[in-house]
Amino acid sequence: MSVTDRDDAEVLEGLSSQLAMKTLPRFAAGYSALIAAALTAVIVALTPAQGIAGSLVILFLLYMVVQTGWSFAVEGRRFAVDRLATTLVTTMFMIALAALVWIITSVVIRGLSSFSVDFLTSTMRNVSPLREGGGLLHALVGTLEQVGMAALIAVPISILVAIYLVEYGRGKLSTWVTFFVDVMTGVPSIVAGLFIYTFWVLTFGFERSGFAASLALTILMIPVIVRSTEEMLKIVPNDLREASYALGVPKWKTILRIVIPTAFGGIVTGIMLSIARVAGETAPLLLTTFLSQSMNGNLMAGPQASIPTFVWDQISSGTPASIDRAWAGALVLILVVVIFYGLARLVAKLTAPASE
Repeated sequence: MSVTDRDDAEVLEGLSSQLAMKTLPRFAAGYSALIAAALTAVIVALTPAQGIAGSLVILFLLYMVVQTGWSFAVEGRRFAVDRLATTLVTTMFMIALAALVWIITSVVIRGLSSFSVDFLTSTMRNVSPLREGGGLLHALVGTLEQVGMAALIAVPISILVAIYLVEYGRGKLSTWVTFFVDVMTGVPSIVAGLFIYTFWVLTFGFERSGFAASLALTILMIPVIVRSTEEMLKIVPNDLREASYALGVPKWKTILRIVIPTAFGGIVTGIMLSIARVAGETAPLLLTTFLSQSMNGNLMAGPQASIPTFVWDQISSGTPASIDRAWAGALVLILVVVIFYGLARLVAKLTAPASE
């Protein structure tokens, strides 16, 4: 090795050692947490700040200050900002995940106490709120019928609206349609129920029924499906459309045979998100179909129960037996949504490749 090469190697080694010195230790996050915990203990002991929630907030803020300040002093501003952003993102994710896990765990643990085959195959007819037993078969049938009818109405309308906005929409009509879809996205569920109750029941004189509830749920489903379908259609490459047009394929057939199959998986996901949203709605159902303790398979006539109204009714009773049934009903509702979503993903997986 020549003298020049040896000097260059020594310079690179020196730079590497200097760069290595300007990084925090491997367990810097743990050290920062310990320092923040010690400071939190001192603050809690010397100030009126008490409680687990307050202590955790103080601990988190001190941890951010300690880690960011340490990184700024050793690594510089760029790495300090990077660590700060990484910690914030990770913390927000952990908070959301912890809330989700806590909710699901609570529902599963509390719901299993009353969850059984009898609970799934019996109704609340002649069952006192004070007495154990009974079930939600009537509510399960009602939810499946109401959500199913709402999906039958909302899905084709929403997909056609999304196709119009992406493939044909130009001018003021498209602008107004987009505006009303955005407005419908933020409409509270009780407003949709009040509209259907006023329009369907009071104005036209139809009785409150499961079909009226389906109409209210349809209003809530349409904007979600339109928005998700619209975004899925937009990400389909224009090259596919242009290649189809170059072969002389009409536009409607290109949309039907090329565009929709390409975006099919995302469209199904959007549909399931809308179903997951409306499956747990309670307010519009109380206005349009109210409660029933007996089986009513007729969607067009008479009050019809649903799982959300079943849970609301049992919680309102306030007895230990009814509260246990409410937790079991919430567990069934989660299982129904999970099953629907799993089936939809399976259909999307099996259908999309065959359509290409």
